[in-house]
Amino acid sequence: MRILVLSDTHRNLGRAIELVHDFSKRIDAVIHLGDNAEDIDFIKKNYRLPVYAVAGNCDYGSTAPHESVLTFENTKVFITHGHYYNVKYNADIVSQQAVALGADVCLFGHTHMPYVQVKQNVVIMNPGSLSEPRGGSKPSYGILKIDNGKVYPMIIPYI
Repeated sequence: MRILVLSDTHRNLGRAIELVHDFSKRIDAVIHLGDNAEDIDFIKKNYRLPVYAVAGNCDYGSTAPHESVLTFENTKVFITHGHYYNVKYNADIVSQQAVALGADVCLFGHTHMPYVQVKQNVVIMNPGSLSEPRGGSKPSYGILKIDNGKVYPMIIPYI
């Protein structure tokens, strides 16, 4: 299973649409980690892919949940934007929540900076931002590959 992971698109939908179009035959789902989760509505309407989203701190009035636990091939994936877990300082609190939930993977956004690490046997990934990268990072997105219980997180620069 291959999942396209996006975050912090902030209504600059062109790159997200381009990625989904390019990957549509090679991915099984799309996850958007907030800011602006409604950007995903176009993708839901125009592509036959499962799409999951959470609301971020800029998603005023959104009906998307603030966090969710999804299961793909017996792998539990905790998704959140991250602003309730102080991720701008470090990933400790969000990773502790993932452990408490029994998740194998934790996906978050909010910092606009790509990040991949394994903490307490949980794969933690922030795909960065496609439209407003920060901290000297470049626009980026993630691919989460799940294969027979093994998880392969990839951060990919948008070129």
